[in-house]
Amino acid sequence: MTHARYDCNEGCPVEAALEVIGGKWKGIVLYHLLSETIRFNELRRLIPEVTQRMLTKQLRELEADKLILRKVYPEVPPKVEYSMSEYGKTLAPVIHALKDWGTKHKQKQKA
Repeated sequence: MTHARYDCNEGCPVEAALEVIGGKWKGIVLYHLLSETIRFNELRRLIPEVTQRMLTKQLRELEADKLILRKVYPEVPPKVEYSMSEYGKTLAPVIHALKDWGTKHKQKQKA
């Protein structure tokens, strides 16, 4: 559920951030787009577990939140590329911190 305002308590900014980047595939998409511009089908290959419908939905949400840019080339077959927006690039430290924490967490789970 999207909130119109986040003024409930100190944790609300965390909720606001997770509402935008949360979701099973958004973090993975953002991670891949940090380093390069990627075509839709290439994203599908990088994330084989995601369905085409779900990937499209997640990309549309990230674009609506102005975190990524979608560029359509007028050719047949259609070519669509995704890249990080300048605003989206501000998430780089957060995404890298999540990756580092996830790596440590996976190692701890194995121990």
